[in-house]
Amino acid sequence: MIQVKKNLLWALCGTSILASGVASAAETTLHVATWLPPTSSQNAIVWPTWKSWVEKATDGRVEVVIENYTGDPKTIFDAVEDGVYDVGFSVNSYIPGRFKLTSVAEIPGEITDAEVGSVALWNTYEKFFKDDEEFIGLELLALFVHGPGQLNTNFPVNSLADLKGKKMRIGGGLVNTLAERLEVTPISAPAPKSYELMQQGVVDGTFLPAEQQRTLRLSEVTTDLTLFPKGLYTTAFSIVMNPDTLDSLSKDDRDAIMSVSGEKLSRLAGAAWGKADQDGILEAKAKGVNVVFLTEDDAIVKEMNALEEGIDQDWIDSVSDRKADAKAALAYFRKNVSELSQ
Repeated sequence: MIQVKKNLLWALCGTSILASGVASAAETTLHVATWLPPTSSQNAIVWPTWKSWVEKATDGRVEVVIENYTGDPKTIFDAVEDGVYDVGFSVNSYIPGRFKLTSVAEIPGEITDAEVGSVALWNTYEKFFKDDEEFIGLELLALFVHGPGQLNTNFPVNSLADLKGKKMRIGGGLVNTLAERLEVTPISAPAPKSYELMQQGVVDGTFLPAEQQRTLRLSEVTTDLTLFPKGLYTTAFSIVMNPDTLDSLSKDDRDAIMSVSGEKLSRLAGAAWGKADQDGILEAKAKGVNVVFLTEDDAIVKEMNALEEGIDQDWIDSVSDRKADAKAALAYFRKNVSELSQ
């Protein structure tokens, strides 16, 4: 039934390879849902690279087609699980309470390099989180994080007191805990809504990595980009596949797809998203945004470090209903980050 519904949808949308009149030797076409603009590293680097990997690994038997997803990013997981799309990605915390364990990567101050954090998160999932089956109904292909989240605002931030009462867009996860401690007024919304919310004056700023100064054009609606040396938080993403679609393939093609996913795809995504932060900083400077590079010696950084204390325990407490040994998982994650950073 799922396959019939999916085939009908693509036929109606006119997006199938046959409908377009383009001949293809592929036996299977994987439709990938993406919700970010073409300038994003996910669309410019990650998906095209994975597409190439999959098509080469399967000797052309599996073709990958990337489709623009016009729905809310929060519904991507459901769209893949229901078979409307074969593959997609989204922010884990957009579905509160479902993917709780992977938020270990969102603890402030743990990650300064997105590639390192992404590989460490995948390794920790494989060793500690898999048995909890948080991804039941989905086939997990990769886990990754963006570069450290920073302050994108329409006002200067010289101390944490400057944030008190300000309306800040947040995306969910442990950044919510940070926002609560900062005493900001939180406005929950997916990242792509940030431009609109800033432009209309609904919010005074947004917690997002520097990359989004370029990708989401925040350089047009912010006056200040305040960069903390370790960032403020990171966000965990998942790349998932419909299990029925995967099972419908031959063993050789299933194995081929998984061979170019997992740690390899996690590393690719983390590296691409992390590198994009530099492009965002350059874009901000070019557009006249006041870019402030803080150091560990700055008073505001010391204030933030003190404010973040104990959030790691908050994460441990938040996953107490899971089977995973949270303390051991956190220690392993930190060890991975340290070793991979050397």
